[in-house]
This record gives sequence, structure tokens and C-alpha cells, in this order.
Amino acid sequence: MKENEVSAKALKKGAVSDMTTGSPMKLILSFAVPLLGGMLFQQFYSLVDTLIVGRFLGVDALAGVGSTGSINFMIIGFCMGVVNGFAIPISQRFGAKDYDGVKSYYHHGAILTALFAVVMTVVVCLLSKAILTAMHTPENIFDYAFSYIFTIFLGIPVIYLYNFTSSAIRALGDSKAPVVFLIIASGINIALDLIFIIFFGMGVIGAALATVISQAVSGILCVIYIKRRVPYLHVEKRHKKKRKGYFKVLLSAGLPMGLQYSITAIGSVILQTAVNSLGSVIVAANTAAIRVTVFFSCPFDALGATMTTYGGQNVGANKGERLNTGMKDAGILGIIYSVIAFLILFFLGRQLTGLFIESGVTNRAEVMEYGWIYLSINSAFYILLAFVNIVRFLIQGMGFSGLAVLAGVMEMIGRAAVAFIAVPIFGYPGACFASPTAWLLADIFLFIAYFHCRKKVLARSAPSAA
Repeated sequence: MKENEVSAKALKKGAVSDMTTGSPMKLILSFAVPLLGGMLFQQFYSLVDTLIVGRFLGVDALAGVGSTGSINFMIIGFCMGVVNGFAIPISQRFGAKDYDGVKSYYHHGAILTALFAVVMTVVVCLLSKAILTAMHTPENIFDYAFSYIFTIFLGIPVIYLYNFTSSAIRALGDSKAPVVFLIIASGINIALDLIFIIFFGMGVIGAALATVISQAVSGILCVIYIKRRVPYLHVEKRHKKKRKGYFKVLLSAGLPMGLQYSITAIGSVILQTAVNSLGSVIVAANTAAIRVTVFFSCPFDALGATMTTYGGQNVGANKGERLNTGMKDAGILGIIYSVIAFLILFFLGRQLTGLFIESGVTNRAEVMEYGWIYLSINSAFYILLAFVNIVRFLIQGMGFSGLAVLAGVMEMIGRAAVAFIAVPIFGYPGACFASPTAWLLADIFLFIAYFHCRKKVLARSAPSAA
């Protein structure tokens, strides 16, 4: 096969999608729906983790696991952001029909992924106890928190493995295969939760270990799928030639995305520290409410991931004029879902929070009430969250990851301000306005940044049919 040529057989064999032609609405839906399915299953087994911990290990264990949420997001979010950024040059080269470039970037990205995985695992495992101490984690839940998060951090290499390989597959327009692997991983995770916690009595370590093992399975399945079904990522000898330029491009796309997650999470860490000071009952309520929120936020995450591939392929194909239409269509979908989610959480928020607490527990009603307050306030502003994901990831796909970092800074400022100002005055209800404040500040910046970036893209793009 000659360079940059892919046979019709190879095109059929690799389940990919060209997002540079056709109706943006149809393309976005066809890509986002399978992706959403995978995210829902991923969050489903995360919910099961929490449900089993809360019901079989008690409120303190639930609070302990929940108190690690922000630091977990900061570290694991960085891992995910970096490798999602590594996939941007892959999607751009695919959009440009430069298939040798796709393979070279994939190979160089794999090298960087392995290096990041080793270094981060060592560093964060050594620092995990110090971080929990600095966050003023309540003494009665500290051991639960440390046992859980340390085990999760030991699994960082498999987190990198799955997220890099699945991001590369999605960069080619295939969002369906990773869904299948996540469904399989979900089943394994749930089964292991029950086995490790109920039958083996491993406590919160069992919940964490079940998550790590299931992620390892999904990562291995991605590798097998690439070898058998994705010829675009089959690296040959000529693609392995080390080129500093490739590493530079990958790092310039990956590091800003990783930092974006971490910087955003710093605000969450500061906020979690403030929430920890309010007692273990509120920490437990906050844990349950956040689990529900993450589940209901999956459609926004799916739209964001879709816009990264959509933006990357269209910029690579010099079709920058399709960006506005894609953002508008994704925005319509985001607004419709935001209204539906608010209605569900407003009327059923107490019941959903109550799922995590065994009936008869003394503080169950209080936990449910605090959880409903969080869910009602946050879901009322979901439209802001929809556009944070749509615009931010579209900008990243366009190749301007650095600006997305500044959006993360805006979110950090919003959450930190609420933690320092609103929580001491209003208590937990004040903390519930942290995310809406962060989303508003990020949106203001992102819309300004998007039109600036789009102007640059159009200036260097040749005219083409929409």
C-alpha cells in the first residue's frame, strides 16, 4: 500500500466516520449517542460503587470515598485530558486524509502516554496522604479516603491505556467500539464490587480495585480492536522514526488539555476542603449528589467529546465554515436536555440521593435534603454547563488548546471564590452555587475565545462548500 493510500477494504474494515461532509446535526447525533451510552455505563458502575459502599459499609465509608472526588478529578482528569489532547493531531491528519501522519502521531503519542503513566503513578502515590491531610479530611473518614484513592492511583497506567487508545479510535470518527468495551467493563466492575466488598470484606479497597481491574480490561480490549479492525493505526517501521516535531505538536495539544482539567479541579479541591469543614453528614450528602450529577452530566460530556473530533476533522480538511453550524446544532441538543434534566432532578432529587443511604440510618433524611438542595441549584444552570463543554472542546479540536486552559482558570476562580466567600456565610447552600458560578465565568471567556479562533481558522482555510 502506497503512502497516504487506504484501500476500500481498509476503509470498510476500520469503522470510522468522516465528519467533514453531510449534516452536522446528523453527524453529531450519530457520534454522540454511542459515546453517551459508553459514558452512562461508565458512570453507572461508578454509581454502583457508591451505592454498595454507602449501603454495606456505612455513611463514614461513603463520605471517605466522596471526599476524594475532587483530588481524583484533578489527577485522573489530567491523565484523560493529556491523552485526549494527543488525539487532536490524529483527528486533524485524518480529516486531511494524511494517513501516514495519523499513524506517526499515534506511535509518538503512545510513547508519551507510557512516560506520563509511569511518572504520574509514582508521584501521586507518594503524595496522596499529604494531599488528603492538606484538604482537612475529617479524622473519622481519613483511613477510608486514603485506602480508596491510593488504590485508584496505583491504576493510573491502565487509565492512560484505555483513554489513549479509545481517544485515538474516536479521533477517526468511531465512537461505537469504546462503548462496547465500557459495557463489558461495567459488568465486570459491578460483579467485582459485590465479590470484593460483600463476600471478601475488602471494604473501600475492594471498590477501588474493582474499578482498576475493569479499566484494565477495557484498555486491553481497545488494543485488540485496533490491531484487528483499525488499519489507520497500524504502525509500520517508517512511522516509528522519532521526530521532535511530532512530540512537540502532541505536547502542545495534550498538556493544555490536561492542565485544563487539573486547574479546574483545583477549584474543586478548595471547595471540597470547605465542604469537609461542615461535617461528615454534609460530605456524605455532597458525595451522593455529585454522583447523581456526574451521571446526569454525561450528555454534556458526550457533546464535548463529539465537538473535539468534529472540530479537528473539519479544521484538518480546511472546512472552517462548518464550525458555526456544528456549534449551533450541538447547542440546541444541549438546551433541550438541560431542561429535561432540571425537571427530573428538581422533582426526584431527594429520592435519587436517598438511594445511596440505607433506610433506617439516623441521618438519612438530612442527607437527602442536602442532596436535593445541591441537585436543584446545579441543574437549574445546566444550560451554562452545556455550552462550557460544547465550546471548550470545539476550540480544542480546532487546535487552540491553550485557550481552553484559561477557561479552566475561570472555573477555578469561580469555585475558589465561592469556597472562601459564600460557604463561611451561607454554609452548604452557598457551596452549591460554586459550579454555576464557574460555568458562567467560563462561558463568558469561551465565547469570546471561540470567535477569535474561528476567525484565525477561516483566514488560513481555502473556500469550500458547507
